[in-house]
Amino acid sequence: MSKAEPAQLFAALGDATRLGMVGRLSDGGERSIVQMGEGLAISRQAVAKHLDVLHGAGLVHRRKNGREVHYALHREAIEAARSWLDDVNAQWDGPLARLKAFIEAS
Repeated sequence: MSKAEPAQLFAALGDATRLGMVGRLSDGGERSIVQMGEGLAISRQAVAKHLDVLHGAGLVHRRKNGREVHYALHREAIEAARSWLDDVNAQWDGPLARLKAFIEAS
C-alpha cells in the first residue's frame, strides 16, 4: 500500500454514511444505489456520490447490470488497510517495550 492509499481509504471511511455503506456490503452481497439508500435520509444522488468516493478509494467494485449499477465490497482493500494498521502497530511494539522496561527499572 503506497503512502497515499491509506489516507484516501481512511478519509473515505471517516464519513459515517460511507462507513455505514461499507457495513451494509460487508455480508458479501451486491446492492444497487436504490438498495444502498434504503433507510438513509439523503437523495439518490448523494448516495451515488458517497459510492463514488468509496469506489475511488478502492473500497467497492461497480458492476453494471442493464441500467442499474451494483456495488460490492472490495475485501482486499479492507485487508490491505488492516495490514497497514498492523504494520503501524508493530512499529510501536519495540519503543513501548523499551519505555515499559525503563519505567519498571526506575
